[in-house]
Amino acid sequence: MDIIADLEAIKAQIDQEIASINDLEDVKKIRVSYLGKKGPITEALREVKNLPVEDRPKVGAYANKMKAALADQLTVKEEELAAAAMQAQLAVEAIDVTLPAEEIQLGRPHVLNQVMEDIEDLFIAMGYEVVEGPEIESDYYNFERMNLPKDHPARDMQDTFYINPDVLLRTHTSPVQARTMDQHDFSSGPLKMISPGKVYRRDDDDATHSHQFHQIEGLVVDKDIKLSDLKGTLELFAKQMFGEDREIRLRPSYFPFTEPSVEIDISCFKCGGQGCNICKGTGWIEILGGGMVHPNVLEMSGIDSQVYSGFAFGLGPDRVAMLKYGIDDIRHFYQNDLRFLEQFTEKG
Repeated sequence: MDIIADLEAIKAQIDQEIASINDLEDVKKIRVSYLGKKGPITEALREVKNLPVEDRPKVGAYANKMKAALADQLTVKEEELAAAAMQAQLAVEAIDVTLPAEEIQLGRPHVLNQVMEDIEDLFIAMGYEVVEGPEIESDYYNFERMNLPKDHPARDMQDTFYINPDVLLRTHTSPVQARTMDQHDFSSGPLKMISPGKVYRRDDDDATHSHQFHQIEGLVVDKDIKLSDLKGTLELFAKQMFGEDREIRLRPSYFPFTEPSVEIDISCFKCGGQGCNICKGTGWIEILGGGMVHPNVLEMSGIDSQVYSGFAFGLGPDRVAMLKYGIDDIRHFYQNDLRFLEQFTEKG
């Protein structure tokens, strides 16, 4: 029959092409070209209708058998090529497990995190609670609750980033203290807390200033709290952070939320108070400010200032780290230079 002869010729051509296949894409092309609805086998079978009725089953059976055989051939070829591709990929990606391993680079706490954790550990050991608060703060908590009403000139000291007239990036962590005083139940004991975190001020970026820096503020409120309690607390802090031979001094100052207010200096750890370039010849280095909590601040939290008193202080971990490690530029902390950061491999 002519149709069977045509099918045999097509099969011979396909066998020849299958034998020369070297790519999986070629297998797909041959499968579509010869076994698809528009392929030569299908075209040949369209002539079956012109055959005598008795010959049609024989031709149909031959065609179906041929299509099945060709499909099996293509499947086998596809599997062979896929296996060969896998072996080639494995050869390229082979790993020699006997080679020395690459050194694993371990992370470590940033120097500022190390200093802040040291400070937190010190105050936790003295019975303080660590309390955090929002960095986006209301004008009410950031200023008014700190005894800084709308027209107070000391607001200009803060150089504030305002989001709108009533919302801002906090300029200090003092709002956390106000929020905590609002909630504290003094029947359970005194309030002793520190509030660490980032603060923001419109300041020039130079060797000693940054628009973003860290602050840790402390607050103690109870009956009969005195300025001497603040002095003793900060003496212990100075000795723990800078050495047992450190001394502190208190100088009168002004902060709207404390009265009286003081600046606290430590004796220079380089020259021992004799005068050098670090202390600018004075023998003393300013490290923080503090004072007795202003009665207005207590009263705004519903705390009777005739019964309770307290002290508050604020220090900058960035400055503490600069003094502790002799760092001359605050910008080093934020430039992610591993040559600088890797010098501080141990918590200290």
